[in-house]
Amino acid sequence: MSNGNREGLIAAVAVAARRQHAAYSLFNQAMADRLGLHPTDLQCVSLLGLEPEPLTTGQIAELTGLTSGSATRLVDRLERAGLVERKPDPHDRRRTRVSLTARRAPEAEAAWDAPGDAFAALLAEFGDEELRVIERYLRRSTEVGSAQAARLRGRQPGTRGRQPGTREG
Repeated sequence: MSNGNREGLIAAVAVAARRQHAAYSLFNQAMADRLGLHPTDLQCVSLLGLEPEPLTTGQIAELTGLTSGSATRLVDRLERAGLVERKPDPHDRRRTRVSLTARRAPEAEAAWDAPGDAFAALLAEFGDEELRVIERYLRRSTEVGSAQAARLRGRQPGTRGRQPGTREG
């Protein structure tokens, strides 16, 4: 492949990635609206569903980029909506752990049926090697995006809290 073709391909991927991000942001907002949630609350529910163990509110703050106070309010809203529950940490009774409720709101579960089927059908169009490339791209772009978000906030990845003068999410 000539250098000019590669540059064009990289530019095309960058454009497609920006369009995909915008489309997913619109989808996330539409799904949040459908469920009566804030988009950040919806993302928290999604991320909690990926975790093998319940998280502390501090860990939720880290995942979402919120301050600890904002993360506490987010968990309060999700608890009122019946989507999460707090339980005492078995190793430290002063802390609580947050997990998705065993039986989430049926409308929340049902809202994911059609999008889940549509995304599964999309992935079925690709072969195994293509899926490996897609997974690697998504995993690495997530790492790069997280590092750049931390850089923009003026802190290193993996450190909690915001710098003075920054906005709360």
